[in-house]
Amino acid sequence: MYQIGELILYGGTGVCRVTDVVSRKPGRAEPERLYYVLSPLYQTGTITTPVDNDKVFTRPVISRDEAMDLIDQIPSIQPEVYYNQNLQQLENHYRTAMEDHDCLSLLRLTMSTYRKKVEREEKKLKFGAVDRRYMERAENLLYGELAVALGIARESVRDFIAQRLQTREEDLEAV
Repeated sequence: MYQIGELILYGGTGVCRVTDVVSRKPGRAEPERLYYVLSPLYQTGTITTPVDNDKVFTRPVISRDEAMDLIDQIPSIQPEVYYNQNLQQLENHYRTAMEDHDCLSLLRLTMSTYRKKVEREEKKLKFGAVDRRYMERAENLLYGELAVALGIARESVRDFIAQRLQTREEDLEAV
């Protein structure tokens, strides 16, 4: 069970702070249940969800060390662009890639859709709405979690990654 004040990843919402744990009776014939009260960090509103909810994925936010390790893996990741004219299949592919809520999967999805965007722009072709939507979702979830893990603003994550990779490259060249 998560504790009040803890930061967790909550499904497609992203990082949320557990602000309370309350006991409620959902209906007259139903027994009392415990609920988390969650406050999303990057959206407005409040979420109340059963503690034993198995329909929405939750997990603790990654640590700073895990975030740094993930960033350090970027140069070795080969983005694999996925093309499909069938929009339903394209959407299913992206949805499946996001289902495990793993930062590495989100990073791969972000990198592959970005690569696709660049390829399309170089050919003077439009970047598809489905591609754009999933690229933005994956990036928002990933950057939100990295920001919390690294203790920086979400808007600073891209620059942080670029600076970290440049510093590591310079360190390797110096050896």
